[in-house]
Amino acid sequence: MLELSRVRAGHWEGIWAGAEAPDLQVVHLEKDLPDLSVAQTEPGKWALRLPIPAELLSDGVQTFLIRKDGETLTHFTLVTGEPLEEDLRAEIDLLRAELDMLKRAFRRHCVETGA
Repeated sequence: MLELSRVRAGHWEGIWAGAEAPDLQVVHLEKDLPDLSVAQTEPGKWALRLPIPAELLSDGVQTFLIRKDGETLTHFTLVTGEPLEEDLRAEIDLLRAELDMLKRAFRRHCVETGA
């Protein structure tokens, strides 16, 4: 199980909890990224580290998938570029509208069921 995931100094880092070293793949745009290092830090804990290739960093949203046996466990996303500021605001507005709709539906459900 992945306990920690962060990007620091151009590297993705994670902590894996498990008896054995994990066999993980990091995928960007359906291409495996090489150089994922796995080192045991203590019994049952494994430090994961992957340098993020500079050529993958460009304006826009870049999503990296962490996979084990073909199944996506988690992901990390890098957002860069000034034009995205307005896109992010629009996305937040959509999320707020969705949350408001869910709140109304939940309240209606509570009234209808007497909860």
